[in-house]
Amino acid sequence: MMDQNDRMDSNGEQAVSQSAGDDTQSSHVNPIQIQKFLRGVDYPCSKDELLEKAKEEGADENIIETLKDMPMDQFNSPNDVSQAIGQL
Repeated sequence: MMDQNDRMDSNGEQAVSQSAGDDTQSSHVNPIQIQKFLRGVDYPCSKDELLEKAKEEGADENIIETLKDMPMDQFNSPNDVSQAIGQL
């Protein structure tokens, strides 16, 4: 019997749900989605400044986690942000 967390796959069979803590599927978002929340940022800036701006603009948890996971701490342009996201 399926509970409320189960779902059917495209073949009509019960699909296995992944828990929120399962790292097998990345929750990172693409750079274009992130740039929507970084409009108006004055570069160069730090990762902390990017996080603050994204939060102010209403970014969801996936956006925030992706920014936190970026390997760089200093960004000179939106292109730097895109490159850092590409390294995740």
